[in-house]
Amino acid sequence: MKIRYLLPALIVLAFASLFIGVKDISPLDLFDLSDDKARVLLISRVPRLISILIAGISMSIIGLIMQQLSRNKFVSPTTAGTMDSARFGVLVSLMVFTNASPLEKMLVAFVFSLLGTLIFMKILDKVKYKDTVFIPLVGLMFGNIVSSITTFFAYKYDLIQNVSSWLHGDFSMIIKGQYELLYISIPLVLIAYLFANKFTIAGMGEEFSVNLGLNYKRIVNLGLIIVALISSVVILTVGTIPFLGLIIPNIVSLYHGDNLKKILPHTALLGAVFVLFCDILGRVIIYPYEISIGLTVGVIGSGIFLYLLLRRKAYGL
Repeated sequence: MKIRYLLPALIVLAFASLFIGVKDISPLDLFDLSDDKARVLLISRVPRLISILIAGISMSIIGLIMQQLSRNKFVSPTTAGTMDSARFGVLVSLMVFTNASPLEKMLVAFVFSLLGTLIFMKILDKVKYKDTVFIPLVGLMFGNIVSSITTFFAYKYDLIQNVSSWLHGDFSMIIKGQYELLYISIPLVLIAYLFANKFTIAGMGEEFSVNLGLNYKRIVNLGLIIVALISSVVILTVGTIPFLGLIIPNIVSLYHGDNLKKILPHTALLGAVFVLFCDILGRVIIYPYEISIGLTVGVIGSGIFLYLLLRRKAYGL
């Protein structure tokens, strides 16, 4: 979990990612690239690598923010209804604004994901039984309700294929011109780093934060806006990547504690390494065919999640 190990791993996996695919390109070809291979690299492989890195970093960080603000280690965009609300927002944009641009879809999805996250946080305030596992179960139930409403309207308006494409994350369709929306996540991640100490204080509770002179509601709202915006951008560009924002912050906090500013770089690096590893695994396991990132991360992530659940008392989660 140290940066001096994570950074070389990230560089090695990123380099390997550029040369794995149906089109055979080797590192030696870089010294004498044909036009065909140069187009594959610049139009497909490089955009795919950039989108993997941005999605892995940003989704891991918003998972960390959500866990800090909710004071629950098993809360994430996947288990709080945020991703389901974002999908519902995209569906609404397709129904109401038939010719909406990707940016307009993102804005509608942002409004819905923010609203869904706020509803979950309100439910969290009303729930008296604050068990570690019970809270994310409430979030999953809320997310399933939103997902059921989305599916109902998708069937009614013959948009079920569009909705299905967002259920599983997939980098195989990422090409130049279709991933640039992800760049919105970069300044949001920087803002999260600048306000990391304030998020840490807000995670200690409203009364404690106010006593330290912190505007608790403003910081919480800022955190939720960052979560909703990044979730919307990733949903529109890549699709759902399950468990990523749940397991990565938990693994890092086991080694480095809960100081957000201290563990944020480790969380970002581990998230990028994990998604890169899962993407490469999905590309080589049934080569020349490909398994979607949603499936590989879902299978590996669910196993890690179950392990954390079973060992939560030992780890103090």
